[in-house]
Amino acid sequence: MNTAFIIKFTPLYITAMGLVLRLCFWGVLFSLIIGLFCAIMRYYKVPVLSWIAGLYIELSRNTPLVIQLFFLYFGLPRIGIKLDSLTCAIIGLSFLGGSYMAEAFRGGLEAIGKIQIESGLSIGLSRAQLIRHVIMPQALAVSMPALGANVLFLLKETSVVSIVALEDLMSLAKDLIGMYYKTNESLLMLVIGYLILLLPLSVLFRFIEKRLRYAGFGN
Repeated sequence: MNTAFIIKFTPLYITAMGLVLRLCFWGVLFSLIIGLFCAIMRYYKVPVLSWIAGLYIELSRNTPLVIQLFFLYFGLPRIGIKLDSLTCAIIGLSFLGGSYMAEAFRGGLEAIGKIQIESGLSIGLSRAQLIRHVIMPQALAVSMPALGANVLFLLKETSVVSIVALEDLMSLAKDLIGMYYKTNESLLMLVIGYLILLLPLSVLFRFIEKRLRYAGFGN
């Protein structure tokens, strides 16, 4: 194991980790927004919008992220729409993640008993108050395990963004192996990089789940 090689290229891995975090942050943020909107549309069976949300979910979940990125980066310029690599990667992650988040949210919404909704309406809560104070807190608690798994899934999916010319962790490792033939060192730093990103998030979501269960949500 060449420690000098590891020390020399560690800053590049740190830079690549920063890019992965940026992609994950924006991808997860937009995924949550898209997912919540689609889940509410399907849960309340809003005319037309519910059908569009269902079509989007099926399309997104049944096409690989690689294909989506190819379409955004290489297909759209053919019709005059040109996006930079970072924007394509964020849109691709958001498009993919939104469908998974929507199903997680919908599962949480459908877990709420009708008696709670009827009780809320009977004491004079408006529809908006019912959603804010009764439905959403419980739905989020029930959905938390799936939401956490989806966040980790999206972070790992950033490993394919190199096809749109982004220097992520996977791309950096492949480049170093190709230039210096230091396979063991490059892969070791790759694994360590993803562990540094994934383990804290995994621990955080487990902590949140336990706190929610302790507070009485999600039971």
